[in-house]
This record gives sequence, C-alpha cells and structure tokens, in this order.
Amino acid sequence: QVQLVESGGGLVQAGGSLRLSCAASGRTVGSYTMGWFRQAPGKDREFVARISWSGGITYYADFVKGRFAISRDNAKNTVYLQMNSLKPEDTAVYYCATVRGSTYDYWGQGTQVTVSS
Repeated sequence: QVQLVESGGGLVQAGGSLRLSCAASGRTVGSYTMGWFRQAPGKDREFVARISWSGGITYYADFVKGRFAISRDNAKNTVYLQMNSLKPEDTAVYYCATVRGSTYDYWGQGTQVTVSS
C-alpha cells in the first residue's frame, strides 16, 4: 500500500508561484511513474504532468507547458510540482497519483490551489 499526501496549496494572485509536494509513505514510490492531476469545480479531473521513476522523462499538458515543472526526490519519496505564472483558470484541487500505463493505483487527498485575478 502507498499513502500519498499533497501539500503546498493555497491562495495566490495571478502571476504568482506555488510549489506543491506529494509525500509518499508505506512503500517507496521510487519505481513508479508519478503524475499530477487537477479538478476544477464542475469539471472532470484532468492530467497536468507526469515524471518517470528516474526523473529523466517528463510530460506536460499543453496548458501548463513552460509554466509548471514536475520533479522528484526518490531519497525523500517525494514528488514536486513547481507552478509559475499562475492564472485564475489554474484554480483547482491538485492531486498526485502513481501511474502504471493508464492505471492510477494510488491517489492523494488533494490540495486546493486558488488563483485570484
């Protein structure tokens, strides 16, 4: 079993930055691809970014390319999402998850990000 806990969300003005963390416990996630997703009110959950187990391969949704950066520290069992140039439309609950192909075995409880205009 893997437990994932997101943190780092909050209220920020448009153009600001936040860094989200996803801390894993119960089992190492060093062998997992990890992903960040988000869900805005009234919308479906959507993919934001993912990172390979080694950290060498990353992939982003088009709407965050050039603004967000995903990284990981396997020694700390933690994945990060650096979010810059935030926009009001980035407002959502952000979740991390383990990724195996199209299967997401473990999810965190989410952290709220609110961007004011």
